[in-house]
Amino acid sequence: MRPVLLIDFGSTYTKVTAVDTESETLLGTAASFTTIQTDINDGLNNALAMLEEKTGKLDFAARYACSSAAGGLRMIASGLVPELTAEAAKQAALGAGAKIAKIYSYDLTEDDVEEIDSLKPDIFLLVGGTDGGNTATILNNAKMVATCKTDFPVVIAGNRSAARQCQRYLEGRETFVCENVMPKFGQLNIEPAQTQIRELFLRRIIQAKGLSRASELISGIMMPTPSAMMRAMQLLAEGTAEEQGIGELLALDVGGATTDVYSIADGMPQDAQTVYKGLPEPYVKRTVEGDIGMRYSIHGIVDAAGGIDRIAKISGIDAEKAQSMVDHLSEHTDEVPTNEEWERLDFALAAMACETAARRHSGSTEEAYTMAGKVFVQTGKDLRPVRQIIVTGGSLIHTKRTGEIASHALFDPAEPMSLRPLKAQVLVDRSYILAAMGLLAEYEPQVALHIMKKELIPDGYQE
Repeated sequence: MRPVLLIDFGSTYTKVTAVDTESETLLGTAASFTTIQTDINDGLNNALAMLEEKTGKLDFAARYACSSAAGGLRMIASGLVPELTAEAAKQAALGAGAKIAKIYSYDLTEDDVEEIDSLKPDIFLLVGGTDGGNTATILNNAKMVATCKTDFPVVIAGNRSAARQCQRYLEGRETFVCENVMPKFGQLNIEPAQTQIRELFLRRIIQAKGLSRASELISGIMMPTPSAMMRAMQLLAEGTAEEQGIGELLALDVGGATTDVYSIADGMPQDAQTVYKGLPEPYVKRTVEGDIGMRYSIHGIVDAAGGIDRIAKISGIDAEKAQSMVDHLSEHTDEVPTNEEWERLDFALAAMACETAARRHSGSTEEAYTMAGKVFVQTGKDLRPVRQIIVTGGSLIHTKRTGEIASHALFDPAEPMSLRPLKAQVLVDRSYILAAMGLLAEYEPQVALHIMKKELIPDGYQE
């Protein structure tokens, strides 16, 4: 036996997972409240004690860790054109595990600077212009950011002709120059900026959570939890040099405050009658719906569903009572369903969270007419061919109706222009191991792939 410990320092819970890398099996999992205010090790030791009750005492060969930081890394970005460099900045930030607090386009103003100070970002991503193209906007924005009162590092990833001048304007503030996120018109290059953002993310995690006090317990360099999730999803889809993955997929992680969506898919037009509009989206894509969550953002789900009547219809609960129950949960965010009626409400909320998040993540089409006749114009990813949906999050793994909930992420004939999957097998992360497998994938991808294939439980084929 070669046991390895995988740790996820979450904002609320510290989760631990033990695996045996020789037999490629899951040994056990446990979770305890994260103890930032006292000592981060307290919560970790509590979780380890709970784990030991399940697995017995283990002599771990290695310990790897990830974290979602103190409420997530808040990032602001500024770019030139909203549909181009600003969108490229957004993709770079989300792919690095950050939360987007605001994206600005064109020239920043004094009012924008005041707003930036009020938002107190952890990192500012400064982009704009293709290489050799417009420099006026990014230079103006560097000057404006330099006047911000809030102290935050700036990642410069725009027109290379202006990068060093931007750095001079920002003298006195920590800056990092990366390759342009869009060096040529319509060409994305987001990995260098993502790498730098992840490094800053880890430093912020260690400072914010006091993880330096736990560093002696950790063998490997930590990574942001969203990055671990993305790594796990990519490995599961693509496989390794020795073994194939399961193919293109859509993954939904419905949490209490946000809903994260991941797609590992090409997503480009499927036929000659469809033309693509805008920037091509990354093969590995993540979006975060900050207004969609089962408790802290519960009213966002109701609003996105079109009002309480839709929730009432799905749950079979009177609208007035459903509204009262929703209001109660928004103030008592730690409550879980205690009877059949509360379970029906949670079912409706989770279904609408999946529907909304999948719709926003997926692409869409619209009809257009040319000299050659009617064509379809696609923006975003066409996920209709995707045949695998992976689901995780408490509201989906602690219910017997997971498949029904996940079916709301599929194509809806009532919204024919939304390019969600037509039909898919649902795989459920019942043991809550995906982030842990993303961590393990950095060191032993073959083992991580085998464990995911064993532990992700099928819950029917939805269409």
